[in-house]
Amino acid sequence: MDNLDTQVLAAAQRWAAAGHRFALVTVARTWGSAPRPPGAWMALRDDGLVQGSVSGGCIEDDLIYRMRAGEFSGSGMQLVRYGVTQDEAHRFGLPCGGTLELVIEEAPDLGALAQMAERIAAGQLVQRRLLLSQGSVEIDGGRAGNALSWDGETLLTQHGPAWRLLLVGAGQISRFLASMAQALGYQVFICDPREEYASEWDVPGTTLLAGMPDDVVLELRLDPHSAVVALTHDPKLDDMMLLEALKSPAFYVGALGSAVNNAKRRERLREYFDLSQAELDRLHGPVGLPIGSRTPPEIAVSILAEMTAVKNAVNPRTVGMAMEADPYACRVG
Repeated sequence: MDNLDTQVLAAAQRWAAAGHRFALVTVARTWGSAPRPPGAWMALRDDGLVQGSVSGGCIEDDLIYRMRAGEFSGSGMQLVRYGVTQDEAHRFGLPCGGTLELVIEEAPDLGALAQMAERIAAGQLVQRRLLLSQGSVEIDGGRAGNALSWDGETLLTQHGPAWRLLLVGAGQISRFLASMAQALGYQVFICDPREEYASEWDVPGTTLLAGMPDDVVLELRLDPHSAVVALTHDPKLDDMMLLEALKSPAFYVGALGSAVNNAKRRERLREYFDLSQAELDRLHGPVGLPIGSRTPPEIAVSILAEMTAVKNAVNPRTVGMAMEADPYACRVG
């Protein structure tokens, strides 16, 4: 499953190959409430077709109208604002106080887009620099954690897999989880020393790593933009990996299993591996939000939902207090 950057780039390249003109629209800045964050972008074709989004739809409708009217048929860049007045915010369906500032590239650099697509397909982060007054674009290597920058003249945006996810276990849950995670901008790695599972792994866009999971964790040098999920149900594989992952700066470490099994796992980690209470408290287990998931795709959704909440600094457990009354509930496997 392609992420949003890949979808926009693929559409732009298809349209260019078919002889269509198109513009690129990027959210440079927002004030108050806004439907899409800075950095969100979309491709807008000369006949009104769109790929990606910069709002909930009303602003896209206006941009489509203006594109068809020939407003974006030049070769430069322009700055457009929506929601400056209360009447305009109401007209375009923006939340109270919402304002968007958009940079519109009327004739995007096709060479730069091809370079971006190639780098992202190779799993690389890309930094895109737009120079508004010059109407030029520069492509360079990106870096995880770099924030969008906009000073009214130069717009810097990051594209590609800004986050990393290591899945331990190449089973059915991992297949769904890997595909969904790629759509959310994760570079996905799989580790499973069990040949019966690893030999059948064939999810496109992921990287299968050889070796024991704890060694792989050390080799990847996990950072605050990394997540790890143990999915084997085998303490010999999961526990040793968790020992290293819980000591790392990874923003999320989870393990499959019921509340009872995870309590036993925590006790093993405390007794035999001398992990501190603070390190043990970082373990998300049972992994995932309690949404009643039973099937592999449902479990994958619950895991990604919890990962997203943690990444966005939202307490994911506030929605699942009712499940704590039943510690034997194996919410996700």
